[in-house]
Amino acid sequence: MALQRHTLMEKTLLVVLGVLMIGIPIAFISPTTGDLREQPFIPLFYASIGGIIVVVIYSGYKGKKERQKANRERRRKFKK
Repeated sequence: MALQRHTLMEKTLLVVLGVLMIGIPIAFISPTTGDLREQPFIPLFYASIGGIIVVVIYSGYKGKKERQKANRERRRKFKK
C-alpha cells in the first residue's frame, strides 16, 4: 500500500512538473498564433520557475525522509 502511494505521488509530481515546464514557453509564445509575444507574460514564467523549484525540493525532502526511515529499520533489524 505504501509503495503504491509513493508511486502515485511520484507520478503526480512528474505531471505537475511537466505542466510547469510547458508554462514557461507559453509565457513567451502566443498559443493562438505561435508568434513571440510583444509583452511576455512574466508572472506565468516566474510562477513556473518557482513551482519547479518547489517540486524539486519537495521530492528531495521526501526521498531523504524515506532513506532515513529505511536506515532506521535496517539498524533496528541489525541490532536484534
